[in-house]
Amino acid sequence: MVSKYPPSVDQLARSLKDTGLPHPLLVDAARLAISEGDSEDVQVRARNIAELMASSLLTDVVNATGVLLHTNMGRAPVDVTINSGRYTNLELDLITGNRGSRQDRVPLLLAKACGAEAAIVVNNCASAVMLVLAALAEGESVGVSRGELVEIGGGFRIPEVITQSGAKLVEVGTTNRTRVKDFAKAVTKRNVVLNLSVHQSNYRIEGFTESVKISELAELDVPVVADIGSGLLDAACPWLESGPPAWLRNEPAARQTLEAGADLVTFSGDKLLGGPQVGIIAGKADLVKACSSHPLARALRPGGLVLNALEKIVLSYLNRDGNAIPFWRMATLTVEELHARAEVINPLWVGDTFSTPGGGTLPGVEIPSVGLVVPGDYSESLRLNDPPIICRVVDNSTICDLRTVHPDDDEVVAAALEAAVS
Repeated sequence: MVSKYPPSVDQLARSLKDTGLPHPLLVDAARLAISEGDSEDVQVRARNIAELMASSLLTDVVNATGVLLHTNMGRAPVDVTINSGRYTNLELDLITGNRGSRQDRVPLLLAKACGAEAAIVVNNCASAVMLVLAALAEGESVGVSRGELVEIGGGFRIPEVITQSGAKLVEVGTTNRTRVKDFAKAVTKRNVVLNLSVHQSNYRIEGFTESVKISELAELDVPVVADIGSGLLDAACPWLESGPPAWLRNEPAARQTLEAGADLVTFSGDKLLGGPQVGIIAGKADLVKACSSHPLARALRPGGLVLNALEKIVLSYLNRDGNAIPFWRMATLTVEELHARAEVINPLWVGDTFSTPGGGTLPGVEIPSVGLVVPGDYSESLRLNDPPIICRVVDNSTICDLRTVHPDDDEVVAAALEAAVS
């Protein structure tokens, strides 16, 4: 016989304890289920609500999309471990025993890695650009080519970042053609005190185009700041035994941009650098000091866990050990290596495909890859797997690109696909 009274909220919440959620969340799930009426199905509804809550929490996922820097999945995978339960010397000088700065360690390593005099780390690249402009050009005019007034991820636009910094935007040239004489005119006629070169990120202009090189901007009598965006440290890729891959051609790098005459470069840590989400400012020591002394620097600084993860990545660069950096380990796998892994899983599913860098880097670039190609759309079943597997569907076929799947997860993907198909 079904009771005409609603069940006890506490009793219903306790019956969901096996979901692993804290009791206050289970109480919320129970109350919501009861409020929807029909006491006969309340247990099922409460469990469904609780499981939905659990699935919305942060968790590890298997990226089988082939997008190496997938923004929805945190861009670059970071393989670090932190000693639990211990403090760190984040702002402590162990030699003197005095207070230090969180900018004393990792930024020095970054400066060494990209050939800069100094560096500072903030919480993302947009903040890096904003801090530079606030510190060097607040209340003054900044020149930017009209072809570089881009919108980056999440709807943030370069003109808006400049406005928030307190600087004044001066648009230079035209959308498709900007020459150095346009910048020279802006400096003399419109009192531009700094020229900003912005990486076009996830779009490009082709055809009747012209742009200004960093070396040309450096000849003008104002500082040059180059936002290279993607975070490639050195175009020579000395951390890779085989040198830079062909698909990386023409991508701006921090070391070469500084050598070309840029006074500062700004770039992301979670793209081609392969680290956690940070923004990096590197270049001339006096300009970096001006940035680190600005009041915004404290508001934009990263935490100790982020700096710990970044330090391990940068040490790998200095050791020239690209294999220790998950992004480069995946990006440089050969087609033959991927084919061999796919054959072990299921020879009938092996198919050629293409990976992409993603994350707003190298638009239009495709990297030959190999994946598992299964007729039918099994994306939902894989997404609801434990752990979730995120794939892509093309022409009603499910594709699991093995380039972005860690080899340890091959069996996970194989089992999930077998279960979905059967």
